[in-house]
This record gives sequence, C-alpha cells and structure tokens, in this order.
Amino acid sequence: MNMETFTPEEERQRSFRSRKLITWLIVFAIVMFFAGLTSAYVVSMSGDFWVHIRIPSAFWISTVAILLSSLTAQLALMGVKRGSTGGTPLLLLVTLVLGLVFTWSQFKGWGELVEKGNFLVGKMLDSKGEYGTDYTISRNGQTLILENGKYYLPTDVAGADPLNSLLEEQRNTSSSYLYVLTFAHLAHLVFGLLSLLVMLVMAFQKRYRADDHVGLWAGTVYWHFLAGLWVYLLLFLSYVH
Repeated sequence: MNMETFTPEEERQRSFRSRKLITWLIVFAIVMFFAGLTSAYVVSMSGDFWVHIRIPSAFWISTVAILLSSLTAQLALMGVKRGSTGGTPLLLLVTLVLGLVFTWSQFKGWGELVEKGNFLVGKMLDSKGEYGTDYTISRNGQTLILENGKYYLPTDVAGADPLNSLLEEQRNTSSSYLYVLTFAHLAHLVFGLLSLLVMLVMAFQKRYRADDHVGLWAGTVYWHFLAGLWVYLLLFLSYVH
C-alpha cells in the first residue's frame, strides 16, 4: 500500500492552512453571535420606552488600550516574519499588559454604570445622574422632558399627562443589553489573553521562526478581530444606543 509522505516544509504548510481555516471559522462564528445580539438590540429599541445611556468614560480607555495592543501584536508578528525575533517577547508582554488594562477598564466602566443607576436587571426610573447628559428616556422616538421630577412627552406642553406611573413599570432593557454586549466581548477576550500568555511563553522559548509561526499568526489575527469587534460595539452603542 502506497503511503503519501510529506517533507517537513510541506507539513508546516499543511499545518498553517489548517490553522488558518480554524481561525477564520472561529471568527465567523463570533461575528454571527454578535450580529444576532445587535439585531435583537435594534428590534428591542422599537418598543415603547427606551433609555439612552451615555457610554462610560472608562470604555474609551478600553478602546485606546486594545488598539495599542493590536499594534504591538502586529509588530511582533512582522518581526518574526522578517526573522527578527529578539523583540518578540517584549512586544507580546506589552500586548498582554494592555489587554489586562482593557479588562480593568471594562470593570471600571461597569462600575460607572452602577453608580448612575444602570443595572443588569433594573427599572428605568433607577437611572441617576444628570438627565440630558448622563441619560435620556424616549417614547416611540420622542425624547421625554423632565420637569420637577416628572417626565412628559415634548408634545405635552401643558404638562397635563406625566408618564412616571408608566415608567415605574418599565424595565431598563437598554442597560441590560449594554452589560450583555460588553460582557460577551470580554468573555471572548479572556481566551485571547490566554492565547497571548501561551504566545509569550513560546516567544521566550524562541519557538517562533520566520518559516514556522502559525500559532503567533492565529493569536494575532484573533486579537486584531477582538479589537475591531470592540470598536464596532463602541460605535454601535454610542450612535445607536
């Protein structure tokens, strides 16, 4: 029986193609997952009442951290491709630290939300902060007016029909989605941090070479994807939320 054999170079190429396919399949699956979440979010917005929440300032720190980490990961990959591996461990260490900064700032952002009365499960009137700056409430696309603790439609010029009794019964679905989307992203990022840790160990062991760095490539692509996904979510929450 003939047995097909491959040279070491051919084996590396086969491994690289397989790893590439698996990486892109993982990315596609995550894209579909978040597409479903954001679609459900948009559908929920078509309901009666909706709270528009200002994005926590800590989330902008998250954005800077993850974009910088994406850059350092790419520099590490480019160096290995050129055969220059001396700076790879340091670049991956910086990437990992920036990833941890991102994680820390996410928790800070959730803390800001809680301080302003926005919870994973809560009511619309739990919202605190300055109305018009930290949050607003709309009904069928019309932003409510707050006067002396009472909420009115902008068409209710005489203030004859306050909506507080209705609002007391409403759940803050907007806040729930904000937590779910950002937590889901962080959950996927945890796997990225574990991958970075493995990549860092392998870099210190000098396991990456110009002709053999499929693990570094896959981890870097996944990290770039997480950075792009976060920017998408931030823009979505800023301009749709």
